[in-house]
Amino acid sequence: MTDETTTDEPADAITSAISALRERAAHQGPNVAADAEASEALGVHLAVNTERRNLRILEALLFAAAEPLDEETLIGRLPLEANIQDLLGKLRDEYAERGVHLSEVGGRWRFETAPDLADVLVEVKQEPRKLSQAALETLSIIAYHQPVTRAEIEEIRGVAVSRGTLDLLFELRWVRPRGRRRTPGRPVTYGTTQGFMEYFSLQSIGDLPGMSDLKAAGLLDARLPPDFSVPDPSRSVEPDLLEDPLSDEEAHAFHVDFMDGDDDPDGAT
Repeated sequence: MTDETTTDEPADAITSAISALRERAAHQGPNVAADAEASEALGVHLAVNTERRNLRILEALLFAAAEPLDEETLIGRLPLEANIQDLLGKLRDEYAERGVHLSEVGGRWRFETAPDLADVLVEVKQEPRKLSQAALETLSIIAYHQPVTRAEIEEIRGVAVSRGTLDLLFELRWVRPRGRRRTPGRPVTYGTTQGFMEYFSLQSIGDLPGMSDLKAAGLLDARLPPDFSVPDPSRSVEPDLLEDPLSDEEAHAFHVDFMDGDDDPDGAT
């Protein structure tokens, strides 16, 4: 019997070795039984140390990241035997009572300050850029109706959308061009971004407040038209609303042209 087990040995290999030693111990006396017990204790110790190291690696990755990380990225940096779901759950539990929490936003993970400590962070918290009423309305329409074209935004608001409004939403990286609608003219559609999800702490777009939530918060007038409704942002998109997505290069070119003064570089309306 050799003692060359390392912290990189998979847990099932350790378990198999321990089982073999137990079987030998049943037939070869107390000395082998003692060896089996010692090896079992070593296996448990190594497994605990391996998990602890993986937790430390995960903690370091999330702490050092400039933006939230998805599970695929985290898995690529962890040892092969690491169970990412189990590790994230344990790390979240460890930080549950601390000044920072491990949170999931838009399918990605990050550390953020505990909500109950907001009052002591007011003095050092960055003042967010305030949006105009027009920008708030435009952003809300895009969030709830996406994918939505500029003409549809204007139809819902009842007024034209100014360049300055869309410029601001682009600069904040809350809005992006999504694709071209499969309708005559192939107009560009707009949608929200990962940055929008992170800023408003949304795990999915379906977490946006519904009509009852908006009423409870006093954000809707009590005298609403009988046919008024708040769209469900998590709804299934109708087939005739499907779009051809823009590649990263096309989206970048569109954004550059838009900011330079041409919001439809291909001439579609």
